[in-house]
Formats: sequence, structure tokens, C-alpha cells
Amino acid sequence: MTGTVPTVELGDGLEVSGIGFGGMALSHVYGRTDPQEALRTLHHAVDRGVTFIDTADVYGEPREGTDGPAGTNEELIAQLLAGRRDEVRLATKFGITGRIGVSSAAAVRGDRAYVRASCEASLRRLGIDVIDLYYMHRRRLDIPIEETVGAMAELVAEGKVRHLGLSEVTATELRAAAAVHPIAAVQSEWSIWSRDVEAHVVPAAREVGAGFVPYSPLGRGFLTGALSPDRVAGGMLREQPRFTEHFDANQQVVDVLRDVGAQVGATPAQVALAWLWAQGASLGLPVVPIPGTRSAQRVTENADALAVRLSQDQKSRLDAAVDLVHGGRALTFTAKEWISAGRE
Repeated sequence: MTGTVPTVELGDGLEVSGIGFGGMALSHVYGRTDPQEALRTLHHAVDRGVTFIDTADVYGEPREGTDGPAGTNEELIAQLLAGRRDEVRLATKFGITGRIGVSSAAAVRGDRAYVRASCEASLRRLGIDVIDLYYMHRRRLDIPIEETVGAMAELVAEGKVRHLGLSEVTATELRAAAAVHPIAAVQSEWSIWSRDVEAHVVPAAREVGAGFVPYSPLGRGFLTGALSPDRVAGGMLREQPRFTEHFDANQQVVDVLRDVGAQVGATPAQVALAWLWAQGASLGLPVVPIPGTRSAQRVTENADALAVRLSQDQKSRLDAAVDLVHGGRALTFTAKEWISAGRE
């Protein structure tokens, strides 16, 4: 039976399910996954009504002898789309030419030729004719953003892309991009413990009429309370002090989520997601988080968070949890310019 998740309009008329699914969770960055199990999780998400699926050309197991975008996550999702294209709003991205999780990830292109070639490659891997939402994953800083977005706009005019999005852009970059073509969504990290985007990027998104798509809304698993030091040591997170030397101190944030969850009958993950929706409402823009998971059970848990309601007192207590956070959100294998806060 197909579940029901309310739809939300982001920007530029793009309607998506009120919660999405982050495909990177099914990739090698957090350890290997059984492809068939991953596909079952994707089908369960759509069955449950989580029909906004997010991927990128760079997600997936790198091919032997290559350093460029892997494309294997798109190929996995293509198996879902083969029989359910009409049910899914599909987002993918271009721009990162290196490998996620290693120093070469910082390599980025945004020139017209690369934008077009990347789109064609993604369409081919996904087995589709049009991408619902096409993101610039990261900006090449020596190329004007107007040039990159102009090339993306050509893809819309040609019917290969329906809507445009930008990831980890500054407020200034977002305004410049929106002057070239409507921006449906901004995707950046945003959660109860990563709130830097609220200072400049969120107000700019509201100003230009873009919705916000928070990635890592559950703090890469930390905010669920289920992440262990052993799991941290085995993957990309071992490079981030927030998850290593500050692991114990940051449990205070999880404790707040647990306490509020006990009051409303919800898990820490559900409270963290409910906070994001409440924060979006208070700041005046649509918010559609895209938590990733390998577990069908977690998909259901996350979708059920849409029913959680927070009182103002509970919301205020969750707001204050940011003061308990130790360590920043930047990935240590890249320069500070990799995220919008490093360029604001």
C-alpha cells in the first residue's frame, strides 16, 4: 500500500513530497551496501510516499582506474525509475569532478561544456528524458555563477531539465543566480546543530522565492542517537572533530532531543526533523529535508516525523541546543570555501 506524505511547493512551481530521500546514504562513503537491499529501501520509500529522491553524479563506488564522478548511485536509482518514473521527483547534481571522501573531492567545474556533458551523462545513467531538479553541486569560484546558471538555463529551455537548484551557495551567489533564472531550491547542510545558513542564505532564499532542501538533517546519523564511535572510525566521519574528539560532549544535543521526544512520543530523529519544519515555518520558507538511510524502517520513522508537533517551549529548548555543540560542520579534507559559511 502506498503511504501518503503531503506535498510541498519549493520554488518555481516545483512540488515534491514533504520529506525526501538522500541517495548518498546508499553509497560507499558510509561503507558498502548490498545493491538489492538498497533498491528495496528505495522502493519502500516511494511506497511510503517519500517520492522526492536526491542523488548526484559523484555518488557511488568509484570505477577502477577513474577519478571522475562515479555515477553508480544514479545507475542504482535508474532501476527504481525504470518502473516508477511517474511517481518520483528526481534531483541530481553536477560539478564535483573528484571523489567524495578524499582530497580530490574539492575539484570542481562549472563551465558550459561541462554542464552540458554532465547533464547528458546523468540522463543516460538514469535512463530518463528529463531531470526534475538539476543542482550545481559546488561552485567553481573562478567562473562567474551567472555563466554556470546560464548554461543550466539552456538545459531547461531544451526540455532536458525542469527546475534549477544550487548547493552550498552564499546569499550573494544565490541572488546573482536568481537574476539569470528562477531557482527552485537551495540545498545546504542545515539541522539543529548546523545553523550557519540561517544568517544569510536562508533569508536570501526567501527573498528570491527558493525553497530549502537541508542535507544531513540528522547530523549524518549523530542526531538519531544511534551513531557509535566504532561506526565513526570506519568512514568519512573519522576526519571530523565534531564526531571524534567532541563525540561525548555533543551527546548533550542528543539528550535534548531525547527529552523532548519523550514528551511528544517521538524518537530523537523525528524531533530533529520536526524542528527543521518548525524552523522553516518561523523563517518563512518551505523546507524539505532529505535524510538518507539504508533501512526501510528508518524511512518509515522519518516520514512519520511529519505528524510530530512541537510546543513553543519545546521549540525554544531545541533552538538553544546549538549552544551545546562542539566543533564545526566543515569537512576537514577540503578547504573552508567548500561550504557557503566559508565564503560568506
